Amino acid sequence: MTPATEIANRIGAAARQPEKWVQLLKFCLVGGSGYLVNLAVFALLASVFDVHHIGAAVGAFVVAVSNNFFWNRHWTFEPGERPAHFQAFRFFAVSLASLGINLVVLELLISGDVVGELPAQAIAVAVAMPFNFVGNKLWTFDE
Repeated sequence: MTPATEIANRIGAAARQPEKWVQLLKFCLVGGSGYLVNLAVFALLASVFDVHHIGAAVGAFVVAVSNNFFWNRHWTFEPGERPAHFQAFRFFAVSLASLGINLVVLELLISGDVVGELPAQAIAVAVAMPFNFVGNKLWTFDE
């Protein structure tokens, strides 16, 4: 079985379990809090401290990812058997990949003069969120 088929099978099996939908709701609530933290820090850095939008996005990412790891580990997925540092490394790796998606979308929206900086960041974070959930569910917290 290919890795893609295995992932598709795991997602399909999870979709048929009501407790997995509760877990997705918890992830969205944590993600929502991280989203607000991200936007608040981004606005503070970009508007108040006049940090370039890429630097502001990275700073906002660091603060938000710390918030999200704590709440996802202790509430959404529960700690499990793996040590915190092991999960933190994987969470950070998935989050870095999501940040990459975020930065590409952010830059495209801003350089294309599509929207302003804060709305562009809001859209970019939302685009990266599904990848973040699947990566953390299937790899970081490894259920």
